[in-house]
Amino acid sequence: MKIQLSDHFTYRKLLRFTFPSIVTTICASIYSIIDGLFVSNLVGDLELSAINIVMPVIMIIEAFGFMLGVGGSAVTAKSMGESKQKQANRYFSMFVWVIAILGIVLSVIGIICMEPLARLAGASDLLIRDSVLYGRILLTGAAVFMLQLTFQSFLIVAEKPHMALWLSLAAGVTNMVMDYVFIKIFWMGIAGAGFATIIGYSVGGIIPLVYFLHKKSGSLQLMKTKFYGKPLLNACANGSSEMMNNIAASLVGIIYNIQLIWMLGEAGVAAYSIIMYVDFIFLGTFFGFSFGGAPVISYQYGAENHGELQNLFRKSLMITGMFSIIMVVVSEMSSYSLSRIFINYNRDLLEITVHGFRLFALNYIICGLNVFSSSFFTALCNGKVSALLSFMRALVLRGGITFLLPVFWGVDGIWLAVMVAEILASVFSIVFFITKRKRYGYA
Repeated sequence: MKIQLSDHFTYRKLLRFTFPSIVTTICASIYSIIDGLFVSNLVGDLELSAINIVMPVIMIIEAFGFMLGVGGSAVTAKSMGESKQKQANRYFSMFVWVIAILGIVLSVIGIICMEPLARLAGASDLLIRDSVLYGRILLTGAAVFMLQLTFQSFLIVAEKPHMALWLSLAAGVTNMVMDYVFIKIFWMGIAGAGFATIIGYSVGGIIPLVYFLHKKSGSLQLMKTKFYGKPLLNACANGSSEMMNNIAASLVGIIYNIQLIWMLGEAGVAAYSIIMYVDFIFLGTFFGFSFGGAPVISYQYGAENHGELQNLFRKSLMITGMFSIIMVVVSEMSSYSLSRIFINYNRDLLEITVHGFRLFALNYIICGLNVFSSSFFTALCNGKVSALLSFMRALVLRGGITFLLPVFWGVDGIWLAVMVAEILASVFSIVFFITKRKRYGYA
């Protein structure tokens, strides 16, 4: 039976509705994971380090699509909850075209500036050539990647989460096949990994565009629109926390790379790359659940259904807590086997990676709460609180502690920095949950 945004959500129904988004988010991470597997095992660990150096730069540029996708979907879902369907379609259409144009502009700027950006990101003379090559290739597909991120949010608003799931699976499989063809068969090396990723982007970005252009696409459709300045600004403000999450995570990644290059050399960057690949999978559960449930929260907020808001808030916290416990147990038990998939050929690098991941993975016990808190206030169209939570957690605390802890604990301080930052960030999340509960009526 089809689940609608207006339904009453039990635990089972909430998990059923958000499950496609969880899988979709994990599948979206498959791009870089697959690239890492093929490059690490078929090309080399230096090339793997080059990919990890440049990826934060790519994600900073493409975070704008994430901002408008998440922020715009909240604005659109709120309009739907207010029974303004035609207005919602016009807003949706404007967001899509703005993102497509912005993607093209950022692509051109990024390609031109890639070499100095890679240097700023910590690329050594040994890594700079491959970093610039991979970065420029990926940026040629910035527009379709930004559209893919956007449609992942809007397909949920359109009550089509399963379509988002199947598109992500198709994109991931396409990327995997093309990686094999370009790297294994044609020996294109790191360039082949980049081209394979762009083709995967296209599956997730172009097919939904065609779908929504069809007049019978469902509750949302692309139509003739115009520029709506205030809703666009609201979407930017509302989605700024998600953009901040991406930009801050990328900047912290750069800090990690610089610290590890200094303390462990290129091997440290390679170890961090592998930890991040595994982290994408585990963290995708938290982000997928939060993003999947956000349109429901926005809809009920627009409909002023405080009873259902309370229900969604309580159940979301319980589910997030359950996921947190599972993530820590699974990651600690599987750290060796997961790391071995990437670097079975290098015993020293494997030991560094396993040790680092076992310390790093402790952060999962609390980070789910912080991810949900930011997404929750975005869904309530409170971009200021959401952005502040993201800024404190992802940049100020993570970045600052990554610099501070290694002074006292050496390399272990780098791996433990995220856990300490998440614990401190949870204080801010809890304070805002308590102080804003009467205003929104969720508790």
